[in-house]
Amino acid sequence: MSQPVGIVTGGASGIGLAITKHLLSRGYKVIIADLNPASGERLSSELGPNVLYHHTDVSSFTQQRALFSLAFKWGGNRLDFLAANAGIADRQSLYETEEKVDEDGLPLELDLKTVQVILDAALQGIWLFKFYARKNKVPGGKIVITASAAGLYPMPTNPQYAAAKHGLVGLTRSAGPVFLKENITINCICPAFVITGLAPPDIRDIWPKEHVTPMSTVIKAFDTFLDNDQMTGETVELTLDELHFRKHVDFPNESQEWIHTQSSALWEKGYQKPPAS
Repeated sequence: MSQPVGIVTGGASGIGLAITKHLLSRGYKVIIADLNPASGERLSSELGPNVLYHHTDVSSFTQQRALFSLAFKWGGNRLDFLAANAGIADRQSLYETEEKVDEDGLPLELDLKTVQVILDAALQGIWLFKFYARKNKVPGGKIVITASAAGLYPMPTNPQYAAAKHGLVGLTRSAGPVFLKENITINCICPAFVITGLAPPDIRDIWPKEHVTPMSTVIKAFDTFLDNDQMTGETVELTLDELHFRKHVDFPNESQEWIHTQSSALWEKGYQKPPAS
């Protein structure tokens, strides 16, 4: 019987590397998708034949598509798991007071690379994963998305990051239950402060140890999803050694509850026809 196959984006460091090593311990073959070839190739060599590094910018659909195609073929025509984990902090401040302008004196476009790496890439990752999961001998698979506590609470220093992470929570809750009918589960984790290279070194050096969430909590959350074939659309907050499954906000009245729990047939009827081009 062939081994299960997983893709880990941002897999050469931090949470991604911890996930990669844990999947290996569970008998997976893993493709590390990352922009750091030195680390990726070293890890591929160190971790053995069940690891393959592939240089990937997840904000590029073309590169993600090549990644998924490679993973499916390398894994023996199967793809079982996606850790949509890649992320970066804001690359340009929304609060700039001296915006760069073009030759007409008009402001240049805000750099949205953060949103592309975090949110756009996750959407395209789901799009690609389902294509291959449907081709598995037993169709289906699992996706775990790395959101953040910044997807549940404000983060004024990085508004793009917070917006993208909030988007991942909405994406998980919206799409997860739908894909279950195809034996595909989608869940997301929302870690508090985990020590990784994403945080600036100055912050890592001074952050109070009593407010650090250990990597073992991240792994515990992944195991929760890996071990359950029916759990989908869930958002779990990781803080210290605790997992807290978060639900949407309370409905303010019966009307809103009806709209969001009983009106699905009406929405489906409204969207039966493709939008006009």
